[in-house]
Amino acid sequence: MKKLNIVLVILLCFVTICLQAQKEQKSYTVYAVGFYNLENLFDTCHDEGKNDYEYLPTGANKWTGMKYSHKLRNMSRVLSEMGTDVLANVGCSFIGVSEVENAKALSDLCNQEPLKARNFQFAHIEGPDRRGVDCALLYNPALFQVDSMYLVPYVPEEEKDSTFKTRGFFTVCGRLAGEPVSVVVCHWPSRFSTSYYREVAGRQTKAVVDDLRKKNPEMKVFVMGDLNDDPINTSVTVGLRGKANPDEVGDDDMYNPWYNVLAKEGRGTLSYQGSWNLFDQILLSSNLINKNKERNYESLKYWKNQIFRRDYLIQQEGNYKGTPKRTHAGGVWLDGYSDHLPTVVYLVKEKK
Repeated sequence: MKKLNIVLVILLCFVTICLQAQKEQKSYTVYAVGFYNLENLFDTCHDEGKNDYEYLPTGANKWTGMKYSHKLRNMSRVLSEMGTDVLANVGCSFIGVSEVENAKALSDLCNQEPLKARNFQFAHIEGPDRRGVDCALLYNPALFQVDSMYLVPYVPEEEKDSTFKTRGFFTVCGRLAGEPVSVVVCHWPSRFSTSYYREVAGRQTKAVVDDLRKKNPEMKVFVMGDLNDDPINTSVTVGLRGKANPDEVGDDDMYNPWYNVLAKEGRGTLSYQGSWNLFDQILLSSNLINKNKERNYESLKYWKNQIFRRDYLIQQEGNYKGTPKRTHAGGVWLDGYSDHLPTVVYLVKEKK
């Protein structure tokens, strides 16, 4: 009898432990957000006041309806597959894009079957770029709800630059996973300009972030874009206050998960003269990360990042073998994708 009681006690303890484990077991929802430079997604019509002549049927690139339709098909394939390595058949909640000409091109893009199947929408405001290329945000309205959008202009800081025009900082505010989220989509001045102009862009982008968080301290902010600088450059490390490691991130800093991808792993999103750069970055405000090895996902938090890479995105032969397969190279139409690879960030939130 005594042995039986001991066995019963052990069994009861075992059941209690199992029940406690079940009670403590948590489930999570994963979200993906991305960025992609679409490399000159132009329609075939001239936009008044814009220098888009090379992307007309009679222009240097002989940009016909056939080439435009192929470009739309190619871009929609990539955009629809971003994030699916983790979230099959779901993909990204939103994707920032750059180098898109206008609302017509965005509408045509969202009407491509892979994006139309998920009811992708777009947010866009026409910008001042002389070539006519803008930033925009594609989003799945079932996952991300847009509340407002505005374009903050790039403002020259020196009088001699008063006529300098470039893309502004396209800002979209909404809700992801039931939380307030803002996205600042950027395309900073090119490397034909000196680093000074990108350092200005870094400071001004950070001012947009600070303003968002001042108005709402709970706001979680993503800065994403083609920064035309690497994570290690001053425009990003000082201007945007992008930190390489979560434990270094103060309340006014941003976390840059791409720093070590380039600096330690040597991986990037575009190739120039045999070397990789990582211009296509997604930085996160401090309230989107866990620090000091915390694992608290009661609210939306960063999980991991990814350079989205597929064999079809890479040139497989010739002088450019191993680099992103772009639309044109050496004046030849390649029916490719972009000279940049996309980037993705995954986020996690505990289910209640």
